Amino acid sequence: MTRPLSIAYSPCPNDTFVFDALAHGRVPDAPELAVTFADIDITNGLAERGELDVLKVSYAVLPWVLEEYALLPCGGALGRGCGPLVLTRQPGGAADLAGKTVAVPSERSTAYLLFRLWLAAEVPGGVGEIVVLPFHEIMPAVRDGKVDAGLVIHEARFTYQDYGLHCLADMGEHWERTTGLPIPLGAIIAKRSLGEPVLRELAEAIRTSVRMAWDDPEASRPYVLEHAQEMDPKVTDQHIGLYVNEFTADLGEDGYAAVRGLLTRAAAEGLVPPLGRDALTFV
Repeated sequence: MTRPLSIAYSPCPNDTFVFDALAHGRVPDAPELAVTFADIDITNGLAERGELDVLKVSYAVLPWVLEEYALLPCGGALGRGCGPLVLTRQPGGAADLAGKTVAVPSERSTAYLLFRLWLAAEVPGGVGEIVVLPFHEIMPAVRDGKVDAGLVIHEARFTYQDYGLHCLADMGEHWERTTGLPIPLGAIIAKRSLGEPVLRELAEAIRTSVRMAWDDPEASRPYVLEHAQEMDPKVTDQHIGLYVNEFTADLGEDGYAAVRGLLTRAAAEGLVPPLGRDALTFV
């Protein structure tokens, strides 16, 4: 490449940990990056408009963007015990959500897709209004009574009790119990027009960046903490430990099965368009 690749990912610790070495030119012979930080709802929109070369997006948005973008087999977020949570001010059960207002981080987020699948099974009457908020605003909105419940992601699983909130349901727990598969959350995609050699080079560079971060976690710490939005360093470490795992280095058979399983189930519920047979194939 004769120009830097434009890329957008979140300021969350898992993304800055994964991309630190690559973003700072420490991966030998890797493409140069021009980095933008953006919330997942923003990056999903950028992908739908085809505005950048490389993006961290929700797996839920893939059916709308895979004609222009290829799913990279690394760099994303899948795992176990790391699913989105539904939080409320008072303890309760699924039936308590019927007709209520729920804040979500994006209507094209994987969290929302998992939530919709859970709702179909557990709250047949559905909820009332859905309000989209940046994920860091959701817990304060629930605490302050602006919404009845909130669907939260990322480090909120470690901090929601600090807001006096209760976990009504764990979307990941429901997914794992009903499928046996890891939870697909965030994907790395790149424009197919970059060409197969660049896509392969980029994927290998991301894998190397992940391995470098694992080999020397302290090297990434300044970058992680700089963008962690005043997050407690202990929470930062928990966040990285949960969301950066073997699936980040390589999706593998279980990872691809989880992604296809999520999008196939969602398509059957009419939540997303159906995937083409080879849509997830990497170059």
